[in-house]
Amino acid sequence: MKIWSVNLPIWKMPARAGLLALVAVAFFPLSVSGQAVQTATTENPQKALSCSVSDGFTLAAVGDMIVAQPISGIQDEGFTTTSRILREADAAFGNIEETLIDMRHFKGYPQASGDIGLIGVPEVARDLRAMGIRLVSRAHNHSTDFGIEGMRQTDQTLDEAGIVHAGTGENRGLARAARFLDTPKGRVGVVSMASSFASFSPATAELGEVPGRPGMSALRTKMWALVTPEMLENLKKIRDAEPKAYIESTSIQAEKPNQLDLFDVSYRSSDSMGFSYDMNPIDLSEILASIRQGKENSDFMIATIHTHEPGNWSDTPPDFLVKLAHDAIDAGADEFIGHGPHQLRGIEIYKGKPIFYSMGNFIFEVDQQSPLTRDMYETFEQDPLKVSDHEFAEVYLKWGFNSEIWYQSVIAVSKYEQGQVSEIRLYPVDLGFRMRGADRGVPRMASPAAAQAILERLQKLSQPLHTDIKIDHNVGIIRVPKASKADDLRAQ
Repeated sequence: MKIWSVNLPIWKMPARAGLLALVAVAFFPLSVSGQAVQTATTENPQKALSCSVSDGFTLAAVGDMIVAQPISGIQDEGFTTTSRILREADAAFGNIEETLIDMRHFKGYPQASGDIGLIGVPEVARDLRAMGIRLVSRAHNHSTDFGIEGMRQTDQTLDEAGIVHAGTGENRGLARAARFLDTPKGRVGVVSMASSFASFSPATAELGEVPGRPGMSALRTKMWALVTPEMLENLKKIRDAEPKAYIESTSIQAEKPNQLDLFDVSYRSSDSMGFSYDMNPIDLSEILASIRQGKENSDFMIATIHTHEPGNWSDTPPDFLVKLAHDAIDAGADEFIGHGPHQLRGIEIYKGKPIFYSMGNFIFEVDQQSPLTRDMYETFEQDPLKVSDHEFAEVYLKWGFNSEIWYQSVIAVSKYEQGQVSEIRLYPVDLGFRMRGADRGVPRMASPAAAQAILERLQKLSQPLHTDIKIDHNVGIIRVPKASKADDLRAQ
């Protein structure tokens, strides 16, 4: 495409042509050609998506943070060391999975139904900032435990504490948007999303006169339960034996031969058992566009997701999460950080960039949650007149989080040289599963024995992802070879 051939002086051109020429001169080189336009639309965007932080830049990443009360005043060495690691990094990131409100003055209402409404006092925000946390994700299944009012108040509290947050907003565009932190070594962007329980509080886009709805940035997924062909045929027999009204409501005509919907579960025939997920194409395209635009306006981009699929019991990432992580990096993300299942999952290096499929828990003060909602007590058939909030939380923990695996994780510190990650150090953290309630859930450096167990588990989880983790003096180390120019071209 040729925009303009400049063969005459501008002042000798017809008025309309002269105006177009002036516009062309203002925005393009005088000898604009098709090749120049081609360069502007291909090579420059690739350059804009490259990592451009200064050499030596470090990002510390942790997982879920559920904090009831400020903890930065703790002075024992195990805790202060974790804070020091966060503060010494150029930027530190985590997922704050709660609402920060003062119940004495809060004007909203609880919205969580049948699940625990996670809250922390507003002072928690400044406390996390004092520990070194500068960036947090806000898209998760607890974003609106206390309604839109609680979401807004939490966002405002984080703003006042100087913590950059992404993933919630007054409409879908704002919830999707990248947010930025300026550091001496470059600007860091973050895009946050959540797939688990995406129907809880998704932000929506405006349409004509209808305004968008406040909420979180949701990535909707459709789950397929994979069964053998023989099992699928048996399920069809069960379906066909159900009352006619049920059969009519399932839209059999839309089914494909290898799939079926039954009792609100979608089944698909497969050679192996398990689960598979389809991502909503609108959500995916919008999220990837936000990552790309955010990277074009920053030197370093974090893409982060809160996901429980296929369930907290699984230490293996679901199929869609692997594709999403790869797509996010292709769109410009320099690091992909997952959280949600409350336990560690493996680490992958994709095109020279790290993917943490789950960082587990970093602060886990679930048993200190108070006050709890009435419907939470009723769900677990507990009497609030006979059982205190703490005693109830103990019941909740024994039901779902009853071993050390939920209380052990790592701080991942990634170091970048010449725009590439060169080394990742994994510092094992122990949250004190066997300690009394007031001390349980607080991150401290793991003992040598616990550190070895944590890192060996992470080694095992990362092996199928072709990631080699060395253990040196109770620290995990991943060394990433510098990508060659040929590797860079293949990556593009």
